Amino acid sequence: MDNLVRTPMTFWSSLNRSGMPVSDRGRSGFIFSNVFLHLHPARVHRWSLRWPTTWGLGIAALSAFLLTLITGVLLMFYYKPHPAAAYLSIKDIHFVVPTGRFIRNIHRWAANIMVVGVLLHMARVFFTASYRRPREFNWLVGMALLVVTLALSFTGYLLPWDQLAFWAVTIGANIAQSLRELTDAVGMTAFFDPGGLQKLLLLGSDQVGAEALIRFYLMHVMVLPLALAALLAVHFWRIRKDGGLARPADVGSRLPPPEGRVYPVFTEAPQKTYSLAAIVRGKTPAVGNGPENTVPAMPHLMLAEAAVFMLTFAACLALSLFLDAPLKEMANPAVPENPAKAPWYFLGLQELVSHSAFMGGIGIPTVCLVGLALIPFLDREEEGTGLWFGGPGGWRLALASFMFGSAAVLAVETVAINFGWIREWFPGTPQIVITFVNPGTLLTAAYALYSVWTVRRYDSTRAGAIGLFSCFIAGFLILTVIGVHFRGPNWGFFWSPSMWGGH
Repeated sequence: MDNLVRTPMTFWSSLNRSGMPVSDRGRSGFIFSNVFLHLHPARVHRWSLRWPTTWGLGIAALSAFLLTLITGVLLMFYYKPHPAAAYLSIKDIHFVVPTGRFIRNIHRWAANIMVVGVLLHMARVFFTASYRRPREFNWLVGMALLVVTLALSFTGYLLPWDQLAFWAVTIGANIAQSLRELTDAVGMTAFFDPGGLQKLLLLGSDQVGAEALIRFYLMHVMVLPLALAALLAVHFWRIRKDGGLARPADVGSRLPPPEGRVYPVFTEAPQKTYSLAAIVRGKTPAVGNGPENTVPAMPHLMLAEAAVFMLTFAACLALSLFLDAPLKEMANPAVPENPAKAPWYFLGLQELVSHSAFMGGIGIPTVCLVGLALIPFLDREEEGTGLWFGGPGGWRLALASFMFGSAAVLAVETVAINFGWIREWFPGTPQIVITFVNPGTLLTAAYALYSVWTVRRYDSTRAGAIGLFSCFIAGFLILTVIGVHFRGPNWGFFWSPSMWGGH
């Protein structure tokens, strides 16, 4: 009988082996003994807890993913992944299932916030030079997370099976097939067709149909979430193993005294001494770093993460209350959507694709990804690590590069929109020339030359990287705005949708 009475306390002690976290040891045990929290360090530097250090962008992206995951599971109870039933099941969710519309709205807005969060988080890591040694590998993991995030959003785009989704995925499939631009130009398509193979692997057929829907559904609800979860675990683990978030070398002089509300922090004058039998110089990031100016991750880091999660959740709720997830007419392969537009985060690429499907959809994105992957290995400098716009040039270089990037893309788009391009000027131009000489490649070359100029001016690889990255941000933003707001039927340029007329 006594054992039965003591069962609740026995269960609690077996669950919480470190006891109540009332001391540094207890707070460390709270982290170490939890299968999820052990990805966190036991102690975190005060610099990492400052809002301007990260603005919580990584945790916001993770929070949005968790919201997307939870609402996605709820939607799976009612969704039917077949062309004959998919659209009607979405209609049922929207109009019949209690709170179904609200859950779907949260799912959509959380997915969009996740994409924005990942993009801004990557920009933060770049502009604070947090990709430098020993964090090169984690930068590559972050790039993989960006690709998987975009793939998650794209595969989910088809599932409503409405006109918007059907024709957006049709555009994506045609981009995957765009390698035929090259193989057709050299006469190889008949016996070597990698573009056709890519489209077949994507859709499971030569057109968007039942095979594509079940393939996208499986990728969206199983394969990609598992891949994202695995990458997230590695990403957080490497943050801890790489010595925490990047911080400047003189971080101690930059921090104000700790507030009275925080738990005691380690200082350079500890109250207790320690002795070791031997000291061996190692190569891990922890070598040379002491616990000075650190505080327990529990509760300081936990509270900061909880605050970001609540803010992200509040933003999703607010948007979901006033803005419904779109749902157009049921997909009809016989009635093309005009204009057929990809998701907003791909519209910058779609603008480039309108000039060359291969370079806009495959060539230029591949160059950008390879360039981003090489940045940590080319930039071996140390100045400015952990500081916003750290390094030669600073924020002035980033601003000047953004202005140059904006001017370049506006100039190229103005010419292309008003006067056309080579095909309009010289109708007999071979396709291979159109593929490699178009507004997208011209813009990429201009940005690359500007980057080379900044490297020579500042005698710094970091300066060249800041210049190139800022230019591409400007190009991405402006091309996205043009695609979202100023492209209409037949991908024509219109100042307002009221000018579209009948089509």
